[in-house]
Amino acid sequence: MDCFDSAAQRQPLYLLADSQLLFWKRQGRLFLDTVLAGLIHDTPICAAYIGASNGDRPEFYDIFEAAVDAVGVTDRRMIESSFPADDRAFLERARLVVLAGGDVRRGWKTFEETGMKDAILSRYARGAVLLGISAGAVQLGRYGIAETPESSASDLLEVFDLVPAVVDTHDEEAGWRRLSRAIGSLEGRAAGLGIPSGGGVIVHPDTTMEPVRRPAREFRFECARVTSSVLHTASDE
Repeated sequence: MDCFDSAAQRQPLYLLADSQLLFWKRQGRLFLDTVLAGLIHDTPICAAYIGASNGDRPEFYDIFEAAVDAVGVTDRRMIESSFPADDRAFLERARLVVLAGGDVRRGWKTFEETGMKDAILSRYARGAVLLGISAGAVQLGRYGIAETPESSASDLLEVFDLVPAVVDTHDEEAGWRRLSRAIGSLEGRAAGLGIPSGGGVIVHPDTTMEPVRRPAREFRFECARVTSSVLHTASDE
């Protein structure tokens, strides 16, 4: 049985550079608690963790468990990369879906080959909260920047396209060179969104972007060159 009304309104998307925000408090309240606040609480919240991008490493699932424990979510499960029937059934009723960090290309290949991609999109359309961490945040964008093992070059993969931008995370020390190159190669077909370590961005249903904890950076291709600007947090935290 579905955990919530199939006519539920779409929730914001949550893009996290890393797992820090899962344990961060704003004005004394856990950020993750505010993430879940938009869900109807007349039934228990079931949370699905998808670890395909990191090969289902248990130590990363342990971090997820500790985070959801702190907000009282006890009905949770790792959705394994093999996507067996019982995992599929759980995902089909999940109200919080977490896309883990790791390798963008590896995770995306698993999503497509197993049918997990369509199941994730279905949950989002029916009102689930999608939260991507690092590679998971990248996969929610228009294209994913995937490193090429044979060289220092990067490929652009078509990913979920739920966020109208190419997303990159925790590359601020390199000056966002990888993201800037990607936006230049697209020549205006997509903007770029850089989320620094410890930060996140909430993408609202109207595509408004709200940086959390730390300012993000937006990249655009304008007048034959890549430009960038800072997206500030609401309170300059």
